[in-house]
Amino acid sequence: MNKMDSSTLLEEMGGMDVESIAESICRHHLSNLGRDYGRSDRFSLYQSLAYSLRDRLVGNWIKTQRSYYNQRAKSVYYLSLEFLQGKSLTSNALSLGIAKECSEALEKFGCSLEEVESAEADAGLGNGGLGRLASCFLDSMASLGIPGYGYGIRYEYGIFKQAIENGEQVEQPDDWLHSGNPWEFRRRGFMFTVRLYGREEQYTHDDGSVRHRWADTAKVMALPVDMLIPGYRNGNVINMRLWEAQTSSRFNLGLFNSGDYIRSMEDAVRTETISKVLYPNDSLSKGRELRLVQQYFFVSATIQDMMRRFKKLKLDFSELPNRAVVHLNETHPAIAIPELMRLLIDEYMLNWDQAWRICRRTFAYTNHTVMPEALEKWPLEMMRRVLPRHVSIIFEINRRFMEDVKDRFPGDEARLKRMSIIEEGEAPQVRMAWLAVVGSFTVNGVSALHSELIRKTIFQDFAEIYPGRFTSVTNGITPRRWLKQCNGSLSDLITEKIGDSWITDLDRLQELKPLADDHEFQNRWYECRLRQKERLVKYARDDYGLYLPTDWLYDVHVKRIHEYKRQVLNIIHAVTLYCRLKKDPNSVAVPRLKIFAGKAAPGYFLAKRIIRLINSVGAVVNSDPTVNHRLRIAFMPNYRVSQAERIIPATDLSEQISLAGTEASGTGNMKFALNGALTIGTLDGANIEIMEEVGSENMFIFGMDAEEVEARRRNGYDPRRVAAEDAELSEALHYIGDGTFSDGDRELFRPVLDSLFDGGDPYMVLADYRSYVEAQDKVEALWLDRENWLKSSILNTAGSGRFSSDRAIMDYAGSIWGVRPMHS
Repeated sequence: MNKMDSSTLLEEMGGMDVESIAESICRHHLSNLGRDYGRSDRFSLYQSLAYSLRDRLVGNWIKTQRSYYNQRAKSVYYLSLEFLQGKSLTSNALSLGIAKECSEALEKFGCSLEEVESAEADAGLGNGGLGRLASCFLDSMASLGIPGYGYGIRYEYGIFKQAIENGEQVEQPDDWLHSGNPWEFRRRGFMFTVRLYGREEQYTHDDGSVRHRWADTAKVMALPVDMLIPGYRNGNVINMRLWEAQTSSRFNLGLFNSGDYIRSMEDAVRTETISKVLYPNDSLSKGRELRLVQQYFFVSATIQDMMRRFKKLKLDFSELPNRAVVHLNETHPAIAIPELMRLLIDEYMLNWDQAWRICRRTFAYTNHTVMPEALEKWPLEMMRRVLPRHVSIIFEINRRFMEDVKDRFPGDEARLKRMSIIEEGEAPQVRMAWLAVVGSFTVNGVSALHSELIRKTIFQDFAEIYPGRFTSVTNGITPRRWLKQCNGSLSDLITEKIGDSWITDLDRLQELKPLADDHEFQNRWYECRLRQKERLVKYARDDYGLYLPTDWLYDVHVKRIHEYKRQVLNIIHAVTLYCRLKKDPNSVAVPRLKIFAGKAAPGYFLAKRIIRLINSVGAVVNSDPTVNHRLRIAFMPNYRVSQAERIIPATDLSEQISLAGTEASGTGNMKFALNGALTIGTLDGANIEIMEEVGSENMFIFGMDAEEVEARRRNGYDPRRVAAEDAELSEALHYIGDGTFSDGDRELFRPVLDSLFDGGDPYMVLADYRSYVEAQDKVEALWLDRENWLKSSILNTAGSGRFSSDRAIMDYAGSIWGVRPMHS
């Protein structure tokens, strides 16, 4: 069948009207599910509609791929260990422009689109902001026509499903693929072999040159699984290619016939472990080694896939950087640098200098942290065992780099030690961030403050050598999911007033500013927000048995549970309000619901104890009639994208309270502001840029800035003295420690208090407490002024245009990747 015929066939599969969609749903019930569509249920309707939408996506995907090849486009290879997609049904229907038609088609089967989407599991491919950012970026690349691909791992299980039992986090398997995934295509024709372990050997090539090869390796097969990512109503579709690990020999018949049934499957089980779970527990050596194997597995398959495409062009290898750019989303994929060097030198027989010039022009690296302890390192002994050839290449990269540093800074041995990719010591380690900086042509931070801090702190030495290599691209979020999809009532109101062009040009939201003082518009804005609270109340009751008040101040702190996120500061404030109310039930004027959500890493004891503290304080507060008329606390289990889509639109106050200088950017802060929440936050990450856009008068800024934090540390910080000098703080800490919230158990929360006192309060919770409480008192005062609160809410949305991922991707495309938008 020729191309014209195949396109015609695909178009016939993809009618966009209600009747065509309903017919597709019936057809997929029969052909894919083997079911009678007259006996459909929510799950079968979800699967059939998903297959129907996939039919309509794949035709556009083929057109998009053809346009890449026909125009010989330079493409972006976006490598990320995480992609936090959430659910795809409504998102894909919106992008295709047929959400209304899908809803009407489903009505013929007695269901709504929201009911049917409830049957879809959140894709367990990511955990936090890193993965959600990557997914927003793919959405924007598709919507802007940027040629590119997302690459990661098809995890069989997500990080974990969180349950709360007796106030504590309990980890359960996140079996998101239990019932299959109708969105994916498994590409068995494009499998690659990934090698591991073995040894390096030297030999003399036919041309007389001394070469190296990787011998006696174990082999794993990488199966590509594609999920399609549509642009918003532009006919452009790109794909996320996820690698699944499979054994080269799934079954040992000899062992099976000898009666050793378990051992006959050992190789398959061992191999498939590689793509089994997102972020296996690395507190044990085996877990750490599995993480290293995971990273190399997806990187090796991706680089081979990139070279497969490049070789089709029949160009000289020196042209590779003009046809491809590999973007490293954090250091997890940094092993791609020596992997490309290995292929160019060992497989394609280039010399070192040629290969290194190509590598240095191919890779770009985004750093997402300012904390040195968060920079990824691998034990040299482990890496040498798993990837012996790559260690040799890294050593040669480092040797040449050290020679360059010596030439520029003769006699500076301390600098050499600081900058070496190999960290010497009793247990030498490979510094992956150093490798990423040395091997990339650009390194960017993800907010203005973060980019400045990494140049002055963790990468200061490198910035002195490569001052032009460091740049900044502030993160962004896709307005399609984070306003259009998740907040339909507000989205419709905005579109009614300023048109719908804001969906792909978020700066147009500035047109709302003149309406901020309009009383009628304020009232309609309030009604939209109230509907979202009612929606959240129903969700919390139906899914978790939580009974939430509706028209209270929704004070929301949802993100990964970590000391630097300072959930402890928030819960200490809750205890302060509790103490005030116990003394005087009328001392708190505004009814406040504090909502928490987030997961703690399974091996992170203190973070898990913080979850217990939140739930324990909530249990006491919620059951005390002298308090619960003005304060309640809810912890919503198993935080994920689909839950965020319900919480964020209902939020009044967004907690972004990390210690200044610890959060690289944050994207949750952007999502809340876009939906009209007011931020209470420090001058950290992108909070600063949000303040510049929406105005400090429309936020509640508190605490020290990054310079003040460093000065406080230099001058000696004494948390005990801070607590002793603040009566309310001392009282709150006393109640946490005296058993009030732990049935008399004075030891339960001792680790939390020890971290604040004996541990030196590393994230200065106590230092910022008083400023935080004063800011919360200002929150209460403004909430009582309904008109001005609504004005600030509108101005937060109106000022959020800068924080579109479309803007971020165009920044990357123009200043880093050197690619231009294309349309199929």
